[in-house]
Amino acid sequence: MRFRSFGRLAARLLVPLALLLGAAQVFAQDTDNLLPVTEAYKLSTDTNTPGVLKLHWTIAQDYYLYRGRMKFKGGDGITLGEATLPDGEKHHDEYLGDVETYHHNVDASIPYTVAPGTTRLTVSVQYQGCHEVEPKICYPPHTEKLDLPLPAGAAQAAPGAPTQTLGSALSQLGGKSAASPGMDAAPLPAEQAFRFEALARKPNELLLRWTMPRGYYLYRDQTVLHAKNIDGVKLNPQWPEGTSKDDPHFGKVTVYFDQLELPVTIDGDLAGRKQLDVEASFQGCQDGGLCYPLMTRAVSVDLSGGSVSTGQTTAGPAPEMPPATQNSLDVSLWYALLLALGGGLVLNLMPCVLPVLSIKAVGLIESGENPARRRVHALMYTAGVLASFIALGLIIISLKQAWGSQMQNPIVVAVLALIMLAVALSMSGVVQFGTSLGNTGSSLANRSGPIGDFFTGVLAVVVASPCTAPFMGTALAYAFAAPTVNALLVFVALGVGLALPFLAVGFVPAVARLLPRPGAWMETLKQVLAFPMYLAAVWLAWVLANQRGSDAVGLLLVAAVLLAMTLWWFERSRSRGVISRVFVAVLLVLAIAPVYMLAKLPAGTNRAATAEGVVAFTPAKLAELRKAGTPVFVDMTADWCITCKANEHTVLDTDAFRAQLKQTGTVYMKGDWTNEDPDITAFLQQYHTPGVPLYVVFPKSGGAGRQLPTVLTASLVEQALAEAAKSE
Repeated sequence: MRFRSFGRLAARLLVPLALLLGAAQVFAQDTDNLLPVTEAYKLSTDTNTPGVLKLHWTIAQDYYLYRGRMKFKGGDGITLGEATLPDGEKHHDEYLGDVETYHHNVDASIPYTVAPGTTRLTVSVQYQGCHEVEPKICYPPHTEKLDLPLPAGAAQAAPGAPTQTLGSALSQLGGKSAASPGMDAAPLPAEQAFRFEALARKPNELLLRWTMPRGYYLYRDQTVLHAKNIDGVKLNPQWPEGTSKDDPHFGKVTVYFDQLELPVTIDGDLAGRKQLDVEASFQGCQDGGLCYPLMTRAVSVDLSGGSVSTGQTTAGPAPEMPPATQNSLDVSLWYALLLALGGGLVLNLMPCVLPVLSIKAVGLIESGENPARRRVHALMYTAGVLASFIALGLIIISLKQAWGSQMQNPIVVAVLALIMLAVALSMSGVVQFGTSLGNTGSSLANRSGPIGDFFTGVLAVVVASPCTAPFMGTALAYAFAAPTVNALLVFVALGVGLALPFLAVGFVPAVARLLPRPGAWMETLKQVLAFPMYLAAVWLAWVLANQRGSDAVGLLLVAAVLLAMTLWWFERSRSRGVISRVFVAVLLVLAIAPVYMLAKLPAGTNRAATAEGVVAFTPAKLAELRKAGTPVFVDMTADWCITCKANEHTVLDTDAFRAQLKQTGTVYMKGDWTNEDPDITAFLQQYHTPGVPLYVVFPKSGGAGRQLPTVLTASLVEQALAEAAKSE
């Protein structure tokens, strides 16, 4: 152990020495053909965006820069946030170990804030690179002192705004603790922290929307709206209820977190205008972090409706709202309810719901010819479905979560796998649920009670949520943008659609007569239908392996064995005393313990780009490709998304699709949302999609991205790629 410790210490001491020796080679070797450091790495700057310093290095041929050797320091009155850098080329350096390097060019984006009275943007930029062919040398670390003019609006904080320094953030923001959500992360550039867009609901009514990442908020009373270049027109905002906050500078204020949707009425004569220029000035903060200077965004709104205008500035062409989601607010409530009803019906056919349907199929058959029994089955199952959809809708609306996002939690996945296993063991005859101590020999019709029907409906909704059926996309998009009451009605319609087949069996005698008569064959059928449940548990174990690795599967298997033991002893303890029942509880606790340990396992790596020719999604890489005029096919997927896997099998994992990518020069970019990813979540929110899958094709010309349906066909994708490759 002493020799190992000595070896690690020696390695730490030798790395700086090796860098110095490498730098010394500049003077020891023939340097006639080497470029000066500022010509090998030409640095240019862009300060046009208030609050963001953009740097660009043009790297000469046969030279490269180290990602990890870049350092940035602000001058007097300048506070820098964390620099945003793209991923570099990974390789092993004999002196530095595992490193990332850049060739040809690289861009960096650094958010900054300024103290009052500061008029210049002064920043020290340090970097280091090497010449990779003979003579192979490394330059010493080089520092450039930047002294740049500040853009308009960023020279100082807005009057009365909190001091723009991270060090005073706690006192500025009302005594937030160091564990506040926003304090743990570096502040985002203003364009990313506060995404602003607008559309016309009616010719005299607008909807303005601010979308913020978790931990950011917007001041209500620091927001000013006015119509540009038109006299006599006034914009009247209808402010929704916000969150009350004690602010040390502004006193008691109202703020908005996550997303603000602001209806605005237009008073005045528009004189037949079809377009209105709107300017919004606003201010917001990172909760527990810094506050941004006053921001001003201008948008042109199409008063005919259906067109979303954005006031944000991004690096490269910004993905615009696709036609499929631009009209989400213009869809009528009745049409959205009809689509939701159809989507709920189709959910009955999805593979993720079929195992649960097998439970209800047996239950309905067991009810025999008794109409009252069928109606109880149907009503209790429907009650469970509707209650679950309403609860799910409230969670999604309040937390702004996407459809199926609970499957990103490994504990949820593990619990569902164990539930599937327990139900399958019950259907196989290992254990009987719903029977009392002295009712072991009861008839099949008495084995399932109303409570069992209710929770079967709950389970159906839980396992259905990873699926995005046809017709559901538009309905859910409407629900996310509509008022709360309308949104909940959409979720109720989804529940009615899912439960409708069982309601028909329970209340329509003609449908009920189609069911076979009960008999001895039902026990065999029940045991046969247990196997889809076992397969569902296997599928969930596979999802868990992709989320947390093989250790998670090991813990799940331990929990499964303990659960099987618990159910076995539960069945044996029916006619025994209290001690046997206590032992059942002990075994159940032991079965739960491995599931609890899953939360402590690290998340698995992103597997989206493991296939050849697939690029992992990052906003920076997408912006880089679009800036270069490259068509891009963006695929947002997840391992627990059944529709995603079906599309991959039929369209995206085929030789024909790969040939089309090559023919059109399109880059296939894939985002893996199996685990939580803030960048993918922001992309989904930008397109107002209810969840994965999401497919967007960005054209070569740099125009708006085209969103494809959730269910793909080969001809549809071929047409989209061909259109994206055209130059306009």
